[in-house]
Amino acid sequence: MKTKELQKQKSINLEPFYQALEDDPILMEKAFEILLEMVSTEHKSAKKMALLIKDDFHVLYKEIEALCKSNQDKGKTPSCCGGH
Repeated sequence: MKTKELQKQKSINLEPFYQALEDDPILMEKAFEILLEMVSTEHKSAKKMALLIKDDFHVLYKEIEALCKSNQDKGKTPSCCGGH
């Protein structure tokens, strides 16, 4: 029974979902917030996501890094970016 359910899940066409995310920036933002909340509750997942962003999404990583440096200049650096 479980095998059949997994096969059904694998055959789901996610393209309409991805297209909806591309078409609606607010939906994309909400989906990303939900994903980050899910990941942030588990340390291993958070670390894997951070490494994925650093390695595969370098532009996003650079934006995060720039935000951290901006906060460092203000003296309000989050601990994740080397602050205390």
